[in-house]
Amino acid sequence: MLVDSGNGGAGAVRDAERIVAAAKDAGVTAIDHLITTHYHGDHIGGLAELTARIPIKEFIDHGPNTQPNPAIDSFLQGGYRELTSKAKHTVAKPGDKIPIAGVDWRIVTSAMQVLKTPLQGKAIPNPYCANFTPQQGVNLTEDDQSLGSFITFGKFRTIHLGDLTLNRQFELMCPTNRLGTVDLLVAGRHGNVNAEFLAHALRPRVVVTNNGTRKGAQPDAMKIFFTSPRVEDVWQIHFSQLSGQEYTVPGMFIANLIDQQQQAMPVAPLPPPPQGPQTPPPPEHNGKAYYIKISAQPDGVFTVTNMRNGFSKTYGSKPASD
Repeated sequence: MLVDSGNGGAGAVRDAERIVAAAKDAGVTAIDHLITTHYHGDHIGGLAELTARIPIKEFIDHGPNTQPNPAIDSFLQGGYRELTSKAKHTVAKPGDKIPIAGVDWRIVTSAMQVLKTPLQGKAIPNPYCANFTPQQGVNLTEDDQSLGSFITFGKFRTIHLGDLTLNRQFELMCPTNRLGTVDLLVAGRHGNVNAEFLAHALRPRVVVTNNGTRKGAQPDAMKIFFTSPRVEDVWQIHFSQLSGQEYTVPGMFIANLIDQQQQAMPVAPLPPPPQGPQTPPPPEHNGKAYYIKISAQPDGVFTVTNMRNGFSKTYGSKPASD
């Protein structure tokens, strides 16, 4: 299983090579299932380069694109249509299961729809919902369409919601929690859109932020992760200028640096730059990429490893109450 295929444009070859290298490390020679969470360039842009390097047997998505974009639409109507015509193509909906031996891979969000029935047992009231008011007047984007997954392997549980927006997360988690708890939370939307009603209610032991050097892991999000009731550690894919020393994690928990490493990281977080065509480029990281490896056992024990420095930590069996 692969979730998303990386950036397009100048980063497409780089990201495709990084995915193939990780697959090789895992002994994978073909991808049985590819989930494209949504049609933004940083999630589907590298697909053409990737399919030239490794076979993909099934393409899974949320359905038609809802946010017109000339480059994306051209690819979807041309290259993507050709790829899906030669393989299995599935439009997933909440409640669907992806067939993977030994794993319960359940779709919980897709095309602005959310899972309505509890994954197991009863839904329980979510006390964190009262602290959030759904955002009004927000333009809908492909982020709202994100295809989200809840993955169970024995007693180990994790969740990946793509770039799901706060309003859609609220619909999934409120007023009742229908998912239960997780051991590991892959932070939504690169670690920059998260709320207590999800990150606290799911009670993760570990959070992994799929952030960039200047995308995600900003103070508001990091404070939510650090104060989650059961959290033990937060791991970052990249160091983030937006967190500064005040809200970052120790370097042993950070997988990637930048090409031109600075001598010291400022204590104060960097304010997010204004968005638009005049936005200055973030610090580059085009060299060797390192990933965070999760090795889970059916008894719920799992190990997280930083592939840059080899630092590894094992999280033991959970108390019966969890």
